[in-house]
Amino acid sequence: MAEQEASQVLNEPEIMRNYNFIVDIGQGVQVNFSEVEGLGMRIKPIDYREGGGAPAVRKLAGRVEYNEVTFRWGMSESLELWNWLTKSVEGNVERREISVMMLKPDGTEYFRYNLHNAWVCEWNAAKLNAMDQGVAIESLVIAHEGLIRA
Repeated sequence: MAEQEASQVLNEPEIMRNYNFIVDIGQGVQVNFSEVEGLGMRIKPIDYREGGGAPAVRKLAGRVEYNEVTFRWGMSESLELWNWLTKSVEGNVERREISVMMLKPDGTEYFRYNLHNAWVCEWNAAKLNAMDQGVAIESLVIAHEGLIRA
């Protein structure tokens, strides 16, 4: 019995670590972000009350809404993300296919989240504080039209 329980534990999938990921922001550009937040979606429920005196309201599936995703990174000399942002500011919104890849401890890929038709909708500068010695962290918020786990 103990051997059977041990074999079941050994066959369970490995739990992934939240720090082991890399992001491809399209056009073959990979960026080492320090944090990705907001990957998610919601199917909006629609209330529907049937006729004939039905006592309960039914819930129907409505539109799918995709969360905006926030990417944070340590400020550097690279202008890749800034240039992408300024295209949106100038009215030339550049949509990209973004992949957030979850990595195994050896650096190979478990799977990826693909964001479809993604574009920059917000940027926030790093907090500056002369009394602090931390890393200057910038953030970029991305809107997108689809999320697939591949």
